[in-house]
Amino acid sequence: MADIVERYDIPVQLFWLHGPRSGPAVEFAADAGMWNVYGYPELHEVLGDPVAFSSDTMRVVPESMLPSKDDFSLDGFITQIDPPEHGKLRKLVSSAFTRKVVADLEPRIAALTHELLDAARDRERFELVTDLAYPLPVIVIAELLGIPGSDRALFKRWADAMFQRDAKVSVSRPADEREAELQAVMKPWKEMSDYLAAHAAERRRQPRADLLTRLVEAEVDGERLPDGQVVNFAIVLLLAGHITTTMLLGNTVLCLDAYPEQQDRARADRSSIPAVIEESLRLFTPFSALGRATTQEVELGGVTIPADQLVMCWLGAANRDPRQFPDPDVFDPHRDPGPHLAFGRGIHFCLGAPLARLEGRIALNILLDRFDRLQTDPEDPVEFIPAPTLTGVRRLSLIQS
Repeated sequence: MADIVERYDIPVQLFWLHGPRSGPAVEFAADAGMWNVYGYPELHEVLGDPVAFSSDTMRVVPESMLPSKDDFSLDGFITQIDPPEHGKLRKLVSSAFTRKVVADLEPRIAALTHELLDAARDRERFELVTDLAYPLPVIVIAELLGIPGSDRALFKRWADAMFQRDAKVSVSRPADEREAELQAVMKPWKEMSDYLAAHAAERRRQPRADLLTRLVEAEVDGERLPDGQVVNFAIVLLLAGHITTTMLLGNTVLCLDAYPEQQDRARADRSSIPAVIEESLRLFTPFSALGRATTQEVELGGVTIPADQLVMCWLGAANRDPRQFPDPDVFDPHRDPGPHLAFGRGIHFCLGAPLARLEGRIALNILLDRFDRLQTDPEDPVEFIPAPTLTGVRRLSLIQS
């Protein structure tokens, strides 16, 4: 990976892209006040045990790092909820992401891809993220929810403000840093919450055939979801429903630029594109870290983690563990299929994974049809998202051909 790191100037905080780690698979970071898990088998165990490793990480985060409960609630935020509540909420939207529902979206995704590429045809440069990788998935998820895809500039502003930050992951930062970070995140969160609350209120008055109406009308244990839960659920779907695919598309094109021989093989054999996408997900894992909180003392990777500890699960590092993936820094779509962890594992396995894979397959096929060569523009360098928990490009210009 050394040449790729230098070629694309990959940020140092994306440490898993800078070569193999030499340290232990599980270790305590005293400066950050939390545990880090880097190994594949260890992370496989963590994600498969929601009892010992809770998704409710907020309970172990210092209160000084959290907004007031009047301003912020995680009710309905499905990624932070444990069983049995998690299963009830997940069931509400699982029918919107069944194999048939997702497959039926293929014509719309293809049409959108062509429309976006047509719109970018006459521009001097084609910038993949702005022209395709961002708008495509956000329009698809917005249409599923029933909110205007034309508002995508708003969604991007909110997502960038919350995710594209280079702050170090830590629960022991100075008070002034914590306050500044909190304020920077809460403003876009409030704006997005108000926006979706207005759409949810409108659905209560005038139901439609969309996912937001389904959330508004849904019942759990015989009761409708409170407004706050509906809004938070919609936030997760809107953000997670496009960010992963945006990064997946950019990362896969980057891999094909860096490995032209693999681009030639994919171009000649389109049946290999799903494998290209899976290898891209492994090599450049979009959501490269997520948190868990221990509910009891646990043994993991030969060390003991006490109860009530924050555990950072470094998916990006685990997907490069040589114990699981031989030659892990090589982009090889034809390696023996390995169960990478890019979409998580267990009860929190990414609900939208089938949709992300479909969008990636369709868009990549069309890009290969319409470009003689997927080649980055040396006069417009690739830019990576600076956030230490995301692996993806925020700017990737291609030479028009």
